[in-house]
Amino acid sequence: MKAGPSLPARLGALAALALLALLALPVARQALEASMSTHMLLQYPLLALAGCLLAAALPPRLLARLQRWNAHGIAGLFASAMILSILMIPRVLDLALVDGRIALAKALALVFCGAALRLSWRPAGLLVQGFYLGNVLPMMAVVGNLYASSPVRVCNAYLLGDQARLGQLLIWLSAGIALAWGAMLVRTLMQREAVFALPDSTAARAVTAESAAPESR
Repeated sequence: MKAGPSLPARLGALAALALLALLALPVARQALEASMSTHMLLQYPLLALAGCLLAAALPPRLLARLQRWNAHGIAGLFASAMILSILMIPRVLDLALVDGRIALAKALALVFCGAALRLSWRPAGLLVQGFYLGNVLPMMAVVGNLYASSPVRVCNAYLLGDQARLGQLLIWLSAGIALAWGAMLVRTLMQREAVFALPDSTAARAVTAESAAPESR
């Protein structure tokens, strides 16, 4: 009998499909794309979340095939970084509002981005994760600074105040993610150090017990 996705993964996939159906509704699109901030900081993550949930439900055989070309998560993280860099271009935001083909391509790219992150983050390890964030987060901060400091609108569809607000949020978000990952890194390294120290103390107690055994005899 072939092993398939677990029940939580299947439920997650159903939730992802429901989320995608909800985001595709004209009312939902209009609400999320009415503001530049909600467009990039709410719609984008929700589409990526759907991709993340769908990736968790992939069958093990397909996952094994994907990992052959995604060694250490490098290919997936590189693809996600490229997608995010393209989707932060102001012209893309404008075109996604007026061209259905661009809107569909944007949605599919973000779903793929979320799936790639899900499949690549853990295999990447701390070193590759740090390299990825070291490129993506400064890019977010630079784009945010551009949006916040530009005296003119970079997106024709959004007002200057909304643009400046998004820029400030991108800067704070990049800093927050960097701090969170740094805290996680410190915690992980401390846990590893504790684990590496554990066998030494266990071995020392074992040696002490062995040396005390002849005396008791």
